[in-house]
Amino acid sequence: MKIDTDEKKIDELLTRSVVSILPSKDDFKKLLLSGKKLRIYVGADATGAKLHIGHSTNFMILEKFRQLGHEVIILFGDFTAKIGDPSGKDNARKPLTDNEVKQNLKTWEKQLGKIIKISHFNNGAKVVRNSEWLSKMNFSDVVKLASNFTVQQMMERDMFQKRLEEKKPIYLHEFFYPLMQGQDSVVLDVDVEIGGNDQTFNMLAGRTLQKIARNKEKFVMPTTLLINPKTGKKLMSKSEGNVIGLDDEYNDMFGKAMSLPDETIISVFVDCTYVSMEEVEKIKKEMESGANPRDAKLKLAKEIVTIYHGKDMAEKAEQNFINTFKKGGLPENLEEVKVVAGELLGKILVSGGIVSSNTDFRRLVGEGAVSDVVSGEKIEKVDFKIEKSIVVKVGKKRFVKIVI
Repeated sequence: MKIDTDEKKIDELLTRSVVSILPSKDDFKKLLLSGKKLRIYVGADATGAKLHIGHSTNFMILEKFRQLGHEVIILFGDFTAKIGDPSGKDNARKPLTDNEVKQNLKTWEKQLGKIIKISHFNNGAKVVRNSEWLSKMNFSDVVKLASNFTVQQMMERDMFQKRLEEKKPIYLHEFFYPLMQGQDSVVLDVDVEIGGNDQTFNMLAGRTLQKIARNKEKFVMPTTLLINPKTGKKLMSKSEGNVIGLDDEYNDMFGKAMSLPDETIISVFVDCTYVSMEEVEKIKKEMESGANPRDAKLKLAKEIVTIYHGKDMAEKAEQNFINTFKKGGLPENLEEVKVVAGELLGKILVSGGIVSSNTDFRRLVGEGAVSDVVSGEKIEKVDFKIEKSIVVKVGKKRFVKIVI
């Protein structure tokens, strides 16, 4: 496959959702314009079974490189997941078992296949697992690998500095994580690694090892993390609720997108859709001029659903949402209750004064008067537990948004 050197496409690849390019953006651009075929990879640890749109950014960039004709690799961190990446963590991660990792990876390829073409033919992305080489290393190999770095280098990481200040433990095995991720680069002999900005230290470890092992340059592309600009917290966080999963049902996905905070609309457009930057800038200016954010959010929700379910399902989800919310007369200032996952719906509604008693709740459920607004399904169990953020309709006129 001939390498596409279209400068406009390359310029967008080097700027959209990209924090920086190390060691040099100019040198990387020259290499891309030269027509040389590069080997580029994105890695992700199998710490959960459900991928979300926060994960999509790097894989969307990888797919664009694939479309330019470059060789792309998806690395499933099945070995590194058992160790745990300390990036951004105040405490050490809990190591996973082999079985937990295996279960987490069951549908990853299917989920990612909605974003990137995965195949061993026709320049499709190749999928690898780092247990293939990391599990075969003996203690002598590990000592040799560790000899390429100093304790001082490891202690430069901000999360370790923070733990030292707070007198929290730093475990020795956490120092090995960047070494293992760096070894991935050497084994795969890559030219480029793409990863979240919180992975910069780990990705640079791979650059160091590539230079030592092969006297070869490796470019590092740290990308933006999906953050709420008001709270500073990760937008796709289970602890914060409203995670938009890549395998979510289309109505559910649309409804969750419509529940995103207004201040996150533009960043989600940039990082999680294929809408052109010119169009995103136009939407941004319209909102700044007083346009209703809800209109922009409708477009955003439709774009997201189109990526994962196709245009027809996106249009159907949009119509279902409009019929349910606009024609159904939901109040503008929807009553909202924050809860912990696993709480009983009946208990939530009673404690919030939405229904008068457990008896009243059981009666309403029995009459089919309690339902999930987004899916339209009636809630038929009195012991129904809240496992995700939803909007519940109680009776004919009472609505409540329950946020995990």
